[in-house]
Amino acid sequence: MIFLLTLISFFSGSLMFSYWLGLLKKKNIKSVGDGNPGAANLWKAAGYKFGIFGVLLDFLKGYIPIKLILKNELVSDVQWLPIALAPLLGHAFSPFLKFHGGKALAVSFGMWSALTSFHVSFAYAVILAIMFSTLHVIKKGKPISSEEDGFQATLGMFLLSFYLHYRDFPMYILAIWLGNFLLFLYKNRTGNMQVIKNWVNKRNRELHV
Repeated sequence: MIFLLTLISFFSGSLMFSYWLGLLKKKNIKSVGDGNPGAANLWKAAGYKFGIFGVLLDFLKGYIPIKLILKNELVSDVQWLPIALAPLLGHAFSPFLKFHGGKALAVSFGMWSALTSFHVSFAYAVILAIMFSTLHVIKKGKPISSEEDGFQATLGMFLLSFYLHYRDFPMYILAIWLGNFLLFLYKNRTGNMQVIKNWVNKRNRELHV
């Protein structure tokens, strides 16, 4: 049962709606920005209407399987780990794209919204909003790069752990969070290193002025 539900959740996450919507607009979103076949690049390539639709579909492919399993009470707490992470992994390593995929941000929001009745996803959204506003001020209105977006998603997921500990969520939720964080760390590894390198170089220049 657990294997079957994990497989179904993985398949749901692997449906690359944003990439396919881009093809409908005759746009290969893998050639846009950082090459991520997700809703952010669909937005850039095909406009905000397609982008919003892509975000919604990516959210739902994380939300629907988890919500249906919860509603039917098919698994216990400790059995949630592979099932909850499966749609994220499906999106990140989609068999429809030769096991390449997106960064799983919208899918993560969907999964956490279903699993925790929006509590964790709302907290994560607040963290990202604060970080985005702070970075916008620091950059004085200059565009935020794809690498910086990925860094914020990863750092925000790390900061989310403090909320989970503060609210005393059970261990299986913390295990799911750890899997989500490690996935973000891996999928954003190049951008994260670039952001850190740029920050270090900037600090060194300031110190030598």
